[in-house]
Amino acid sequence: MSTPNRSTPNGPDPTAMRTALWRALHLLVDSPPHVLADDIGLRLIAPEDGWRDRPDMHPEGTRGYRASIVARARFVEDLAIEESARGIGQYVLLGAGLDTFAQRKPEVASRLQVFEVDQPSVQRWKHERLTELGFGIPPWLRLVPVDFEAGASWWDELLANGFDAGQRTLVSSTGVSMYLTREAIVAILSRVAALPKGSTFAMTFLLPLSLLSAQERPRHQAVYDRAREAGTPFLSFFEPEEIVALALEAGFSWARHVSTDDLTQRYFAGRTDGLKPAVGEPFLLAGT
Repeated sequence: MSTPNRSTPNGPDPTAMRTALWRALHLLVDSPPHVLADDIGLRLIAPEDGWRDRPDMHPEGTRGYRASIVARARFVEDLAIEESARGIGQYVLLGAGLDTFAQRKPEVASRLQVFEVDQPSVQRWKHERLTELGFGIPPWLRLVPVDFEAGASWWDELLANGFDAGQRTLVSSTGVSMYLTREAIVAILSRVAALPKGSTFAMTFLLPLSLLSAQERPRHQAVYDRAREAGTPFLSFFEPEEIVALALEAGFSWARHVSTDDLTQRYFAGRTDGLKPAVGEPFLLAGT
């Protein structure tokens, strides 16, 4: 697995921080019921006063993307709760960034061995900030540093940090696959599909623009253009049937597509404010 440099020498990259701030913004500007209650990322970042005045924090302009971010975080969080209840003992987050599941749900996370995989600079920064804020690093949480640019293997680093390849495991990867080549994604699928029977994999992926409505395409194209200009272009797009087929070819015993409509129905039904996720980043859900 290799990924572009999505971190800075002193911590997470702007995309990871924006994601965490959008989760906090959901609490600050959207009406209850909140899909996800997460202000810990905001506390980790401790942005300067006026952060809400930034263009990328505009309450109206970011509604769809903000809703997508909290929906995908809630989906994998619910999955972790469900998998823990049926006896899975390990949870791996590939490209964890500023995920705060371990801090917000310690009653669940402490029943698991949680492995957060990301760049060394991200892990150093997060370790320092969690310590400063009083959360610390409990024995059931491992911040696994992987120097992807140097060709390090996320799998080897997992094993070196106490991961048990013989245990059933939940693996999640959100907001990462678009930065990877198709070959890298297939390699991840094959590796996870080899885990013991009863393991589960959840990964978000980008739909091709051709599958989006004419109304949605310009907004998504603008996001893709900004990513390319920032030096982190999106490399992979999949039709739902294609990614499901890849998962089955990699060795999973079952696989299905969880659409944006599925997430909308699950987390946003009955809302009166019109908040719903932007179309374009559904889930692949697969099991061994």
